[in-house]
Amino acid sequence: MATVRTAEAHWEGALLDGHGEVELTSSGVGRFAVSWPARAEAANGKTSPEELIAAAHSTCFSMALSHGLAGGGTPPTSVDTTASVTFQAGVGITGIHLDVAAVVPGLTAEQFAAAAENAKLNCPVSKALTGAPITLSATLVE
Repeated sequence: MATVRTAEAHWEGALLDGHGEVELTSSGVGRFAVSWPARAEAANGKTSPEELIAAAHSTCFSMALSHGLAGGGTPPTSVDTTASVTFQAGVGITGIHLDVAAVVPGLTAEQFAAAAENAKLNCPVSKALTGAPITLSATLVE
């Protein structure tokens, strides 16, 4: 069965001097402030689309790696992943780097590298970031 998760964003003002919030509505875990300076300069207690992508990617990759390792008969004790999403103003997202460290009893470094590469290629967020179809509904409110 398919699931749908939602987040809602509200923005006021122009890009450079405006501000907004993003709310994780499916889970209800919170609202987070966003702004252009938080995206292009220092976070200063606010989030950005890139940080949210990094959160999704690091979590999805860890889950995919754990699943692949367990399916291969070597379940991990722990998996810790950092996703670093690079944003360049005027260009966009220029890269994503995944850094993973895991405790996996009975696995060689070569086997772990292969499992990590497989997870990188096949986790749903990795796949979505390569060009998932995007649909749109637009309503002008007067």
